[in-house]
Amino acid sequence: MLGYAGWYSKAPYRDILFYVPFQQLFLLPPVLYFYIRSLLDKSFLFSKKELVHFIPAGFYFLYSLIVFMVDKVVPGEIFFYKDGKDKDFSTGYQVAGFILFGFYLIMSLSTYRKYKRITYDAVSFADSVMFKWAQRFLIAFLLLLTIRGLFFILNPEWDEFGKKFWYYICFSILFYYISVSGYANTVRSVISFKDSPFIPVGDIVPDEGPPVHKSPLSIVTNEQDAAPDQKEMLPDLTDWKKAIEQLMLVDKLYENPELTLADMSAQLGTHPKKVSQVINQGFHMNFNDFVNHYRAKAVIQKIEEGEHTVQTLLSIGFECGFNSKSTFNRAFKRYTSLTPKEYIEKHHS
Repeated sequence: MLGYAGWYSKAPYRDILFYVPFQQLFLLPPVLYFYIRSLLDKSFLFSKKELVHFIPAGFYFLYSLIVFMVDKVVPGEIFFYKDGKDKDFSTGYQVAGFILFGFYLIMSLSTYRKYKRITYDAVSFADSVMFKWAQRFLIAFLLLLTIRGLFFILNPEWDEFGKKFWYYICFSILFYYISVSGYANTVRSVISFKDSPFIPVGDIVPDEGPPVHKSPLSIVTNEQDAAPDQKEMLPDLTDWKKAIEQLMLVDKLYENPELTLADMSAQLGTHPKKVSQVINQGFHMNFNDFVNHYRAKAVIQKIEEGEHTVQTLLSIGFECGFNSKSTFNRAFKRYTSLTPKEYIEKHHS
């Protein structure tokens, strides 16, 4: 924008633009990554060890300061800007920034995938806390990076403003989308990657009563620990399946809309890791789908009893443990291949 406005050819604006690092290609990538980390992981706290990610940005700031001091403060001939080209547009800086953006975007997407898997394995209301806008946010950033890559390839003369209007149009659209979506969804996660109630894969926990939990939604930090080992089948798998089915069919644990894996393990007097392993190996589902499966069955039972003639389908869904209309419809259709309304029209017309 400033280039099109002619600031690069007018003093004193020219000196300001040349000596102030505007693009911050070393600073923005780690900021993006830690923003996603803090958004999805309730337990994340920025520590001194994380400052290592900002070393490149610090060095570039010092470099810019040295350039300014040598060319503007120290008397004598201009050294760095003798060629009259802005250092922010140097090929090395642009390529290095592009690589950093790609690296931290991959790390951010990996964090989101980890959050998604942990959430579905630990809570029965995963759809309500999935932050799908965060995934769209990252995909938009990836598109922006892709456009920037094409821009480098298709515009070898990319420092000439007049020949790259298409890039700025695409960049502006994605930039505003990222800004608005990020601002409009400033909600933090209830999921914690730390203080895990899980144990390392393969360990068997003796039934000595329910463990002490720091938080009902505390989740494992290590991704490997978050998923049960599919190769090691529990020797008492059948007994554990019966115990879990008892909780669902008799105690109707699924009616709790905020049911978590920690809640179920406390009822069984064992460790959440074992319960997760039983559900994955015995029922071939994650915890979220397993509980919603029983909720959908309960809704069908109420429909068969004629409850849909005296109250709304949504109220029936809430009675059975669903906490939103979208989750209710999605889970019901996953179980029956029909929406609740379609199911009634087909079976109770």
